Amino acid sequence: MDKLLKLLSENSSYSVKELALLVGDSEDNVKAKISAYEQQGIIKGYRAAVNWEKIKDAGVTAYIELKVTPAKDKGFDEIAEKIMAFDEVASLYLMAGTYDLAVIVKAETIQDVSSFVTRKLSALDGVLATATHFILKRYKDEGLILSDIPDDERCMQF
Repeated sequence: MDKLLKLLSENSSYSVKELALLVGDSEDNVKAKISAYEQQGIIKGYRAAVNWEKIKDAGVTAYIELKVTPAKDKGFDEIAEKIMAFDEVASLYLMAGTYDLAVIVKAETIQDVSSFVTRKLSALDGVLATATHFILKRYKDEGLILSDIPDDERCMQF
């Protein structure tokens, strides 16, 4: 794995100077690599890692399993494009296993998620079945530990 990309994915607030030191390269080379990654679409953007557990009224997140019928000659891409267009959809993944697509939905309330699933998602041609799971608490997300359990206690639990 590219060390520069790994560092940026872990902390996008590193300065070019810090990145150059960490990867053992010149600042000019690091700038050029970042620029090339952005132009090639490898780096799609930068964002803060927010612990939404600490924010009052942050809304709800649902993980929805979808079974779908892939379109002839287009496979899953056609229905994926339709699903991605919905504002409620935060992430969408093609899966291997008992269902075809995993949809991460963010909304204000459980009722909003329910309405999205029943009125928009289930109504799409090709959707055979849905299974909705609500995320109750995040302990670790995208490699970041969000739980307030101190490190020493976390180690003792194993």
